[in-house]
Amino acid sequence: MPPPLKSLRARSSMLSSAAEQVRLLETTRGVPRFEERLAVAQLHPLRATGIVVFQINVGKLCNQTCRHCHVDAGPDRTEVMSRETAERCMAALAPTDIPTVDITGGAPELSPVFRYLVEESKRLGRRVMDRCNLSVLLLPSQADLGGFLARHHVEVVASLPSVVPAQTDAQRGGGVFEKSIEALRLLNALGYGTPGSGLVLTLVTNPVGAFLPPAQEPQERQFRQRLARDHGIVFNDLHTITNMPISRFLEFLLESGNYEGYMQRLANAFNPAAAAGVMCRYTLSVGWDGRLYDCDFNQMLELTIGHGAPSHVRDFDPEALHARRIITGNHCYGCTAGAGSSCGGATT
Repeated sequence: MPPPLKSLRARSSMLSSAAEQVRLLETTRGVPRFEERLAVAQLHPLRATGIVVFQINVGKLCNQTCRHCHVDAGPDRTEVMSRETAERCMAALAPTDIPTVDITGGAPELSPVFRYLVEESKRLGRRVMDRCNLSVLLLPSQADLGGFLARHHVEVVASLPSVVPAQTDAQRGGGVFEKSIEALRLLNALGYGTPGSGLVLTLVTNPVGAFLPPAQEPQERQFRQRLARDHGIVFNDLHTITNMPISRFLEFLLESGNYEGYMQRLANAFNPAAAAGVMCRYTLSVGWDGRLYDCDFNQMLELTIGHGAPSHVRDFDPEALHARRIITGNHCYGCTAGAGSSCGGATT
């Protein structure tokens, strides 16, 4: 199915309401409440174990409108982080020893504060990751983007759903696979993915359909072989992630009649070991408006940090956030099914 031309918000879809998404997820037939499964696994309430990753979502503006997007990002979204909020993020980060800054969106590179966040984070001595959709590198306005990323040794985490062109295009839009290959060649030419260069290129793949991702290691071998053989492309690592049943992927599930089956599949594959290693336990997510969340998925469902912990970056308090109680719900089955799924790939 081709991707929608506009975001849920622009189409005034009922699913543009985070509250409506949460209502659907929490009342799915045949799916036990996620908190009950955590309790059986002796993980309830789920708590953070520190902050290793300071993830900043700079907004929902994107040059693509992907069918699976959990952000509901697109060219018609205008939410972008202000300079004031970006400066608050850096002021919160500076006195901490949090080692990693993970910048995401939307297409984060289109945000007017993206380069400021990169430069300031590197000045503070932090590892910086850019979650890139690849095609953004080819925009005329971003002609110098690749060089900027390389100069600052930004780790590029690039989305590529499939090595089969038709599958990638079905999820991300016509012609996106070829643009992605062109962008990967550009990154390779700068040294990304080349052993010894210090320029890390990680690919991220997610299923093109209502099923769990395959095992990460064999999938990486397949991607490595196909991309090298067919396109001369190299990369460092590959992460597999599960499609979260929220936003535009939720719309796809409902329209295709796969929603209840997919939710039951996720719940039946609940893995206590994966639940123990979920990214929300070591990640703090900052929204474009400065609000704080346990993860990027909670951010899109507008489930701000609760239980007395600070909920805005202006009130950032590492001690209060370090062991905070995490907000969970049935969407969390997406991160705890099978081998687990996180921004860093499989968790077990």
